[in-house]
Parts: sequence; C-alpha cells; structure tokens
Amino acid sequence: MEELEFYIEAGQETMEGAIKHLNIELSKIRAGKASTSMLDGLMIEYYGVPTPITGASSITTPDARTIAIKPFEKNIFSEIEKAIRNSNLGLNPMNDGELIRLSIPPLTEERRRDLVKRVKQEIETAKINIRNARQDANNSIKKLKGEGVAEDDIKASEDRIQKLTDAFVSKIDQIFLDKEKDIMSV
Repeated sequence: MEELEFYIEAGQETMEGAIKHLNIELSKIRAGKASTSMLDGLMIEYYGVPTPITGASSITTPDARTIAIKPFEKNIFSEIEKAIRNSNLGLNPMNDGELIRLSIPPLTEERRRDLVKRVKQEIETAKINIRNARQDANNSIKKLKGEGVAEDDIKASEDRIQKLTDAFVSKIDQIFLDKEKDIMSV
C-alpha cells in the first residue's frame, strides 16, 4: 500500500509542477498591461556569460503602460536593447542614456485573438503534461500487480489518479477562462 501511495503522490507532484509551469508561461503573455515578468527568460551576454536581463538591471513598471529598465552598467545598454528586439514581445526599446523604456501599446482585437491562441497552446501543453503524469503513475502502479498487490487496491489507486487528473484539468480550464477574460477585456 505504501508503494501505491508513493506513486499517487508522485503523480500529484508532477501535475502540480505542470500547473506551476503553465502559470509561469502565461505570466509572459501580456494582456496589455506592463509587467516585469514579460522580460523573464530574456538573456544577454554579460562579461561573456549568458545572464538574464533581470540579473543585470533593475526593472520597474512606473505606470500600467511602461516598463523601465535601469542597467547596472552603461556598457550593456546595447545588449539589452538587442535582446528585447530579438524577442517575440513586439516591443521597441527607447534608450535615454539612463533608462531603457518599453512602451506597451494597447492591444488590437487581432492581437488579442493571437494571444488567446498562444494561451490555448500553453493550456493544451499543460493538459498533455497532466495526462502524461497520469499515464506514468498508472504504469508504475500496474507493475506492482506482479509483486503481489491486490487487484482491488490497484483499481482503487487508478481511480484516485483519474480523480486527481480530472481536478487538475478543471483547474487548467479555469486558468484558461481567467486568462482569456483578462486578454479580451479592453
């Protein structure tokens, strides 16, 4: 029974990880408001080492439509600008010698629909990860059948894993509805 519980808990942890990853990815998809998390994952060369922009500068949002980046050193302004231009954020950095400002344009209807499509892709990836976690847990549990674990216990464990899967898929569906509402509201 301990082994069954172990596999159920391992499956649940993997599913929770899929939700955390989904939330991180969705935080990068902007809904027309400035957010410092939009720059998460952007890397620059800093003394020959790939470094996140957030590690080489201070980033603030002075208002709802602006991100201000103050590099720790003036010689990395061009690296930061290049990283922003090469990203798929669609932002144009403005450098005044002290700060790099990113003006977040209001979203058009077409752009909002594109963002919702991107969100749907991330949602589908998360659901696939949840189903893979279910499959891995079920496969591990089925292997215990040969080790003398009762078939009723295996069936009960598979039912628990399915209930977990359903709960996490429902949570993902709610995350999608919230994000879609956030993106589509003007």
